[in-house]
Amino acid sequence: MNRPAPGWRMWVAPTTMMLCTLLGYIDRQVLAALSPTILSDTRMSQYEYTLAVSAFSIVYTIMNPVFGSFLDHIGLRRGMIIAVLIWTIASVSHAGLNGLIGFALARALLGFGEGAAFPGALRTAAEALPLNKQSRGMALGYSGASMGALITPPIIIPIAQRYGWRFAFLLTGILGLLWLVLWWRVARPPFLPAQTADEQARRPLKIRWPDLRERRVWVVVSGFGLGGLALGVAAYLSPLYLNRALGLSQAQLGNILWIPMIGWEAGYFFWGWVADRFAANEPRPVRIFVLLTILSLPTAFMTLTSSWVIAVALFTWSTFIADGFVVMSLRVGSRIFPADRIGMVAGIGSGSWGAVQAVIQPVYGAWFDRRWYAATFISMSLLPLLGTLLWLWFSKPWAASASADTSSTVPAARG
Repeated sequence: MNRPAPGWRMWVAPTTMMLCTLLGYIDRQVLAALSPTILSDTRMSQYEYTLAVSAFSIVYTIMNPVFGSFLDHIGLRRGMIIAVLIWTIASVSHAGLNGLIGFALARALLGFGEGAAFPGALRTAAEALPLNKQSRGMALGYSGASMGALITPPIIIPIAQRYGWRFAFLLTGILGLLWLVLWWRVARPPFLPAQTADEQARRPLKIRWPDLRERRVWVVVSGFGLGGLALGVAAYLSPLYLNRALGLSQAQLGNILWIPMIGWEAGYFFWGWVADRFAANEPRPVRIFVLLTILSLPTAFMTLTSSWVIAVALFTWSTFIADGFVVMSLRVGSRIFPADRIGMVAGIGSGSWGAVQAVIQPVYGAWFDRRWYAATFISMSLLPLLGTLLWLWFSKPWAASASADTSSTVPAARG
């Protein structure tokens, strides 16, 4: 049973998880923000760069459901310490690298550890907050990602220009150690409730993996993975598009790359409020998913302008809307899975996002090398439509049958 701490204390653990996802995205975004400089220094191509990014996405895809289930099994406190220690080591290791193989291995290890971040954020919201605040708590925890993406370019680019890009990666190690000290203090009463003997007895005795034969797994996958596609494009490819297609310098990027992340940051809180306000008791919010799909379409017109101002505005809009798919998918997933598998739900969602990124980033990287920018942004705007169509199919009430392991009002069944 959820026993939230009184008053402001209930928000301490979700806020700490916000700092965790912020740290994770700083560690991810250093490479993206400095990609023009790093590619020039190491002589990697844009295609090789996206292969390294894809290495992260492949491992991240696998480790999200693994770490989600691991956190359900071992608990938040120990699980997050293990994960953050791993990814901090991985991030620092970038400082000594020079080519594709080294970067790919470092990104893979980074993806291994960061697989725990979003499952930990959702699990923390579920444990620390009452039901009617959990979507906003999840949004708070996840918002660190967009905040990290927002603050990294204006902070890291000047540091890298003065001390070198390798020093920027060393700095991430210090931040990781500081977070570990904070989490050691926060992940206990009164900020996170202690489990009762009965709850400890009901903790899974072994890690339970997602069953890909279940429709409810694909409900989360289709909405999160395809709907959230724009977040990866904005994070990893917007610097290259603004630099290579529109002619902005590395210094200019440092002044504007934070702007699309405002949409990312605001989107989590706005759609978290929408989920708690309009979908709290709605197991299948069709109208919201259709609205999000329509609102995803303007990005297709990115290449019709040579104005970096309009391009940045479109990137900002795309991240804002992609957040809606993320939040609504997790809201639905938290209803159709039992409470003791909440970490796995977040893992399924983030893992599906990583899988989509692992496939699409090398494709988009090759298209960028050929300057096929229009194909990139048209497909980016249409893939959420495919995700919504699949979501509508897998979430059809008549297609689900009763499930013995959930008390949800929405039945779940194997497809």
